[in-house]
Amino acid sequence: MYDLRTRKRVLSLLSDGRSLNSVSKETGVSRSVIRAWRERLEPLPRPGKHFEPCVRCRADPGLPEDTAAYAYLLGLYLGDGCISDHPRGAHHLRIACADDWPGLITACEEAIVAVLPMCRVWRLQKQGCVAVTSYGRHWKCLFPQHGPGRKHERRIALEDWQQRIVDAHPWEFVRGLIHSDGCRITNWTTRTVAGRTKRYEYPRYFFTNVSEDIRRLCTDTLDALGVEWAPCTRGGRPFNISVARKGSVALMDRHIGPKH
Repeated sequence: MYDLRTRKRVLSLLSDGRSLNSVSKETGVSRSVIRAWRERLEPLPRPGKHFEPCVRCRADPGLPEDTAAYAYLLGLYLGDGCISDHPRGAHHLRIACADDWPGLITACEEAIVAVLPMCRVWRLQKQGCVAVTSYGRHWKCLFPQHGPGRKHERRIALEDWQQRIVDAHPWEFVRGLIHSDGCRITNWTTRTVAGRTKRYEYPRYFFTNVSEDIRRLCTDTLDALGVEWAPCTRGGRPFNISVARKGSVALMDRHIGPKH
């Protein structure tokens, strides 16, 4: 189910003189659905809990009841999540979680249930990872960043209501990003002291994502939290964000910690 804002935005593109085909490609909405919206903008009432409007597509859009869980799930989705259409008109939300982190898999399940309790959740085993999956009609309402193509090939920006949630729960958002596309590692280096080579070890956080927009969402939130970070280019690819300053690592450890 698409919310009214999405429907109106799609039809406004047509009113600007765009072709049906070009609007469909840009928005990911099929041409047949757009034609139906020309005839009727309001969604038809459907019985059953899965057809009830969610907090975003109802007449007076609101916020998810558990905004902290949403902030965490948003971070997971931007990192390793996707939404795919289902033939029955609903959608599948999938978050890929590595088998090495059973605690992450459980936390992802719990966040999905907290954000959209009407939808069941199950684990789909893949090679080396689990796709934590949920079926429902409102995932596109809750994650308007969904669209055709890969995330790093299109613009990713938060809507105002999402930004308010991130501002209220910045650590949960960063935790979701780190749990999906980040890690905590122990780096080491050597120094010569009094003629002797000594090895030093220190913890460090990395966040890696090809999308410049998603990296910026991460760094903007780190700035708001007072966490010092630096871009880290490897092999000519500027896709890494590093947090290595002792005080900032201590902050990250206090609120995030290593995956488990």
